[in-house]
Amino acid sequence: MTRTLGLALTLAAALTAGCKKKSEPAPAAGSGSAAAGSGSAAAGSGSAAAGSGSAAAGSGSAVAPTPPAPPHVADGLATPESVLYDAANDRYLVANINGAPLDVDDNGFIAVLGPDGKAVAGKWIDGAAADVTLNAPKGMAIVGGTLWVADIDHVRKFDLATGKPAGEVKLDGAAFLNDVAAAPDGSIVVSDTGVDKTFASTGADAIYRIAADGKVTPVIKDKALGSPNGVHVTADGTIWVATFGSGELYAIDPAGAKQPGQKLPKGQLDGIVALPGGDLLVTSWEGSAVYRGKPGGEWKAIAENLKAPADLGYDSKRGWMLVPLFTDNGVHAAAVP
Repeated sequence: MTRTLGLALTLAAALTAGCKKKSEPAPAAGSGSAAAGSGSAAAGSGSAAAGSGSAAAGSGSAVAPTPPAPPHVADGLATPESVLYDAANDRYLVANINGAPLDVDDNGFIAVLGPDGKAVAGKWIDGAAADVTLNAPKGMAIVGGTLWVADIDHVRKFDLATGKPAGEVKLDGAAFLNDVAAAPDGSIVVSDTGVDKTFASTGADAIYRIAADGKVTPVIKDKALGSPNGVHVTADGTIWVATFGSGELYAIDPAGAKQPGQKLPKGQLDGIVALPGGDLLVTSWEGSAVYRGKPGGEWKAIAENLKAPADLGYDSKRGWMLVPLFTDNGVHAAAVP
């Protein structure tokens, strides 16, 4: 089990949840306070100024500075459902529902955090802005210069550099679009968990593919899919699916056929990301945990006591998992053991 290695860091500016201000445009990417070097020290070692070195006791020899610990962001977010690492810009994008998952209220937002946990742009993409529609943002994926965001029955597109709207795709018949993953061919894959506001099944369980030109193709639609949630696409086009309803992990092969699944230690699975080497990380609401393992193999909890861990991201530069805490309005960041 891992534990959070950093202290709680307050966001640079308080965010006003649920406030509709059509006169205020969304801030440009990278605006707001710059992310300074973290001053938090590794757990149990006391705090130290970022970049400062210390001398070994009694020896006079210099000791390398302690690297900043992962932050635990606990303030300023509002029902965070997904965290995505934007590697090209070394920043974290956090999708905030800011209400209930199926409320069409146009007050969802995407926050931008630096790796120190501080806000770079608290409401970078804001449903309250006049030119933005964003109700209940969930899973996200980056393809080229475009950010794709699942939003109830739409997938919305935003310019990755500016945060400005770049189009949208409506999926007719969708009930609860949830996660989004980029595919090798430039398309995206999106899951429909197929539940209503009470989380009762609607039978709309599905996996869709959206081409770069916006064309929607069902990969598979079947009420027996177990309420698909997290999705990950491998280099050969296989889609790995983590289910919230049946608590299993299974593959959809490139031909669109569902393969036999595997139950994880606990259910209500949410996010899924791949690590270098082929292991997967999967979050579980029932287990309040993050599991690590390979399909068909053993799964071990590497982080526990996480309340409502949702659609996690992975910081490939630092080797950190980034877990949104859906009901605690926080993000748990920790090194992956």
